[in-house]
Amino acid sequence: MADERRRIARELHDIVAHHLTTMQLMAGGARANLGGDQEVVREALTVLEGSGRTALREMRQLLDVLRADDEPQQAVAAPQPGVGDLARLVEESCLAGLPTELTVSGAQRPLPPSTALAVFRVVQESLTNARKHAGGARARVHLTYRPEQITVEVRNTGTGGTAPRAAGAGRGGGYGLIGMRERVALHGGSLVAGQLDDGGFGVAADLPLVPVEGEELPV
Repeated sequence: MADERRRIARELHDIVAHHLTTMQLMAGGARANLGGDQEVVREALTVLEGSGRTALREMRQLLDVLRADDEPQQAVAAPQPGVGDLARLVEESCLAGLPTELTVSGAQRPLPPSTALAVFRVVQESLTNARKHAGGARARVHLTYRPEQITVEVRNTGTGGTAPRAAGAGRGGGYGLIGMRERVALHGGSLVAGQLDDGGFGVAADLPLVPVEGEELPV
């Protein structure tokens, strides 16, 4: 039961913190531009609406999972987000005021849904922290596919610094970093995070990949 509570808490934190942060930033941007550039206001409100819709969808998916043993399945559940949704996440981050770049190296391959979700959540939480705590930042997301593992790195160049407590620096860090570490550890992986030499903040997670039966690993 304790493990299940932690799992649910991780999902709720990732969904709520990310989308509410985006919605708060977009609402503030729209308010600041009232009476000014109407196109900026319209774009901010569009992102605000989209983030709210996505948050509701992900919350419904989580609730469907929690009710799965109590209620008959009425419809096929929508898939959880994964690596294929990172481009959308990066675009949303850019619109929210954090210029973000996504790069990939290695031979791309399908990931198990749970691993793909873990990668997505690590990126989501890292970008959320950068938007909240790293003023004037730019961010870079990099995926590296290797034969037996995938590495996800998120680095920001925040000139305003990353608040150690909120961003999770050190052992006593915030719940976001604790949740990321727990999520990655459940998959047999490891995660490191901390201040970079250039003043930014970096998160790097290695997750093992187990080939499906009959799959030929790249070399």
